[in-house]
Amino acid sequence: MFTTRPTLQGTFGMVSSTHWLASQSAMAVLEDGGNAYDAAVAAGFVLHVVEPHLNGPAGEVPIIIAPAGGDVRVLCGQGVAPAGASVAHYRDTLGLDLVPGTGPLAAAVPGAFDAWMLLLRDHGTKPLADVLKYAIGYAEDGHPPVERVTETIATVRELFVTEWTSSAEVYLPGGTPPAPGALLRNPRLAATWRRLVAEAEAAGGADRDAQIDAAREVWRTGFIAEALVRQAARPTLDTSGKHHTGTLTAADLADWSATYEDPVTYDWNGWTLCKAGPWSQGPAFLQQLALLPAELPAYGSAACTHLLVEGCKLAMADREAWYGDAAEVPVAELLSDAYNAGRRELIGERASYELRPGRPGGREPRLAAHVRAVAAGDAGARGLAVGAGEPTVAGAGEPTVAGVGEPTVAPDGGTRGDTCHLDVVDRWGNMVAATPSGGWLQSNPVVPELGFPLGTRLQMAWLEDGLPNSLTPGRRPRTTLTPSLALKDGVPVMAFGTPGGDQQDQWQVHFFLSVALRPPVRGGLDLQGAVDAPNWHTESFPESFYPRGMRPGSLVVESRTDPEAVAELRRRGHDVTVGGPWSEGRLCAVARDPRTGVLSAAANPRGMQGYAVGR
Repeated sequence: MFTTRPTLQGTFGMVSSTHWLASQSAMAVLEDGGNAYDAAVAAGFVLHVVEPHLNGPAGEVPIIIAPAGGDVRVLCGQGVAPAGASVAHYRDTLGLDLVPGTGPLAAAVPGAFDAWMLLLRDHGTKPLADVLKYAIGYAEDGHPPVERVTETIATVRELFVTEWTSSAEVYLPGGTPPAPGALLRNPRLAATWRRLVAEAEAAGGADRDAQIDAAREVWRTGFIAEALVRQAARPTLDTSGKHHTGTLTAADLADWSATYEDPVTYDWNGWTLCKAGPWSQGPAFLQQLALLPAELPAYGSAACTHLLVEGCKLAMADREAWYGDAAEVPVAELLSDAYNAGRRELIGERASYELRPGRPGGREPRLAAHVRAVAAGDAGARGLAVGAGEPTVAGAGEPTVAGVGEPTVAPDGGTRGDTCHLDVVDRWGNMVAATPSGGWLQSNPVVPELGFPLGTRLQMAWLEDGLPNSLTPGRRPRTTLTPSLALKDGVPVMAFGTPGGDQQDQWQVHFFLSVALRPPVRGGLDLQGAVDAPNWHTESFPESFYPRGMRPGSLVVESRTDPEAVAELRRRGHDVTVGGPWSEGRLCAVARDPRTGVLSAAANPRGMQGYAVGR
């Protein structure tokens, strides 16, 4: 089969990420004697600089690690709702029905920085200064921004000029978005990291771990925390059309830290898939596998795609009813054979236009009133989905469909489908998958003293009590971020993931099945062939991003899809939109063959910026 690039193979180290500068920075760390975790942290901070429209230091990151000879673990870098972020405050005091998609009201306690620091301290080998020098260099000396950065800045230019002036000072040099080929600098961010390193080294002395813990303390209680709290208290225009202050306080920052937990797993045909818990949408990936019949139709056929689409709808309906951090989630029952056998019977020959959550253990599903209204076709609720399925930021000369590839961005900064991803495997067999997101340049004004904005992850929580995903102080909003790690016969063999908001656990399922069902190349997994294969997504469930709309029966496919398959899918009742030939997903993957020690990697050609490197 033709692929856009080869699946890389080697024995020293492999990296795949959504930006070539992050990939190469991680590889430089490996070449300098660092391990996969040192490399991942360096790449993560570079992504904050070179993909600022997709992630930032005050965002969040779930990380899955497989230490050589150790257990797979999830490192949760998703911050919680501040103590003042209650349903009563947002609904009764402020009169809001949904958490705004931008501004300080949407800011959770920042999670990404502390998670990266814990990963470096507990599993890395390099000093803090060594892994931050790459990000500092690109922020200080500049980097040529990819087209999507410039397009995003242009879209929100008026907002920056009239309201978010601290953002204009960083991202509108000379009053205009950076020109193609020009260098984009962020000296304030570079100065922040230089000061952080200096204070950490002064407090921690020559002890590497003490330095890292000192850096964490600077973030939680030092000059960074002080600046974040000041920013949250500034009235800011958000997607509600009003100016609001946030709820983040010094106590919220001081009291939170990233944590480790066991992954949720599911066994399928000799594979074990590992995901973050139901505070993410990760188990929806596993539910889709659990819904598959023993015998699949030919992969890529209309019959197989129909089966996968309908299974996805059922899994995502369960996500809406059962996932969150504000109530107990019946994960074991949702993944049980008996439950999924019953759910599988709901898949008919024609596309469903209903939202059909299940009843694990006989429990009644709990759906937000907004979800019920949108699913029922209420014109007022459905009308909130302005721009659903329509382009707001075009890219690479192709039609852009909501949620596809990189984020659609509205002039008020509202964003959907915004994320980065990176995977690393080293010569010792350490493996990591991470999906950093949030805190992007269009989420909140740049904190003047720091050079980066707050995040907006609270927009994913509901302003209604009694739901698993109700906005709840001290609890995590359910996130779409969902890296993956796969074991074969109990041994870690592959780390992978993609940006894409609600689409992440659609594209990843398709990628994984393509890998698992595809013949090997050069004796190994055909990662690049699976990345390049035509992909698709559905929006037949409420989006996680403001304004939380849905498109029942929708199916968006790449134009490379077999026209006869498209016709058959339409005959089965799917509302098919044909997008650009390379418009679905931005997958990354690395792998290791435990029999030979051969490493491999692949990256997505869509978006023209993801690359794998290795040797």
